[in-house]
Amino acid sequence: MSDDVLAAVGPRLRALRQSRDVTLTALSETTGISVSTLSRLESGQRKPTLELLLPLARAHRVQLDELVGAPATGDPRVHARPFERNGQTFIPLTRDMGGLRAYKQIIPPYSREFEPRVHEGYEWMYVLSGRIRLVLGEHDIELAPGEAAEFDTRVPHAFGAAGDEPAEILSIFGLQGERMHVRARPRRAD
Repeated sequence: MSDDVLAAVGPRLRALRQSRDVTLTALSETTGISVSTLSRLESGQRKPTLELLLPLARAHRVQLDELVGAPATGDPRVHARPFERNGQTFIPLTRDMGGLRAYKQIIPPYSREFEPRVHEGYEWMYVLSGRIRLVLGEHDIELAPGEAAEFDTRVPHAFGAAGDEPAEILSIFGLQGERMHVRARPRRAD
């Protein structure tokens, strides 16, 4: 690998980990690589080796080529693997780490209250099947198949499957939209 390719691996690893809201400690537990080694890899102070990159690729469910930024082979198909977050299944529809990201999401029915969150960015969703309940600021909206919504994610929002059936949506957001959510309102001290 060239020096330019090696130098880009650390920032790519950090962006991937942060976009998935994974801590260094959690990644260390998953991969068996020490927190200090992971930190040095991300900061460029440690040279990436195959022995380190293989478990990281498995943990992030990406191809090794994506971690090292290998040039495209000409095959336009996306081979990203599904992953789960907060009980939802995300199926990546894009493979580029920068810019907009597209996902098909499978959202199970929820029996709990929605807790609105805020974060930087803008979100777009299209309902493929089922129904989606979207709480956006003061609005409580139900979306049916074929309906779309877009909104500024700095407005307190939450969404989930409405009713007893799961829902499937297409969603598009940028790196700002993938950052960790922050509570829209503080918890009450009891």
